[in-house]
Amino acid sequence: MNVTILDYIPLWVLFVMTITLVMLAVEAGYLLGKSHQGRHVDTSPVSTMVGAALGLLAFMLAFTFGMSGNRFEIRKELVVEDANAIRTAYLRADLLNESERTMTRILLREYVDIRIDVSLHPEHRSINSLARTEQIQDQLWAIGLKLSQKDPNALFLQSLNNVFDNHNKRISIAFTNRIPGTIWLVLYAMLFFSMAAVGYYSGITVSRSRLIAVVLAVAFSAILILIDDLDRPQQGFLKVSQQAMISVRNKMNADAMMNAGNPGKSTGDEQIPASSQDAAKDSK
Repeated sequence: MNVTILDYIPLWVLFVMTITLVMLAVEAGYLLGKSHQGRHVDTSPVSTMVGAALGLLAFMLAFTFGMSGNRFEIRKELVVEDANAIRTAYLRADLLNESERTMTRILLREYVDIRIDVSLHPEHRSINSLARTEQIQDQLWAIGLKLSQKDPNALFLQSLNNVFDNHNKRISIAFTNRIPGTIWLVLYAMLFFSMAAVGYYSGITVSRSRLIAVVLAVAFSAILILIDDLDRPQQGFLKVSQQAMISVRNKMNADAMMNAGNPGKSTGDEQIPASSQDAAKDSK
């Protein structure tokens, strides 16, 4: 997992810390500029430097925002793809015999429950949940291997491959392909020195405005927090909707309940596990 020190800091705390950093930078720059007032410093190069620093900072913020925003959109698309793949595998379980079909659908419902739970409740993420997910995949693959002995090109095997591939993609994009810590370090360093340059210019021109300093601090801090929020998987204020997965789970549970009353139907006569029923209640 690609984890940075920012991941251990709540967003609202990070917001306050960033504002404080900006205000300190402006104040330090102002005091330095004020100490140079009597030295007849030419303000034109300083003004150019401040403009260049702010422009470079804006470029870096836009670049980083684009990175995090793009990955956020990818995570949204992967949820839909994952839900469709699971639903397809669930339906293609009709190709299996009765005992394997029943076991496959029980496993798929538990699989979906785990995926939804760890997505909606990040605090539930643990090695155990990941281990159970992989265990379910192994059990499903064992069932698929039996079918492959009869038909190597079985549709059920293809659907299982899609389910497993989507799982790996979601893990990779959420926890591995994130903004590197080096970029965060550069962003905060540029923010500090850019705001210090603004304060320095205010000091040598005796044109200090606390209101402008506060506005700059809040604006740049808000953008940085927004970028961090987009980069955190299901932890901040902006979260990827799991409605596609919830809809698939509801359809699975509805099918199981319907077929429990019609055991003669080929779409399954399995019972809904207690974990699925509890998870369905939580999602309402």
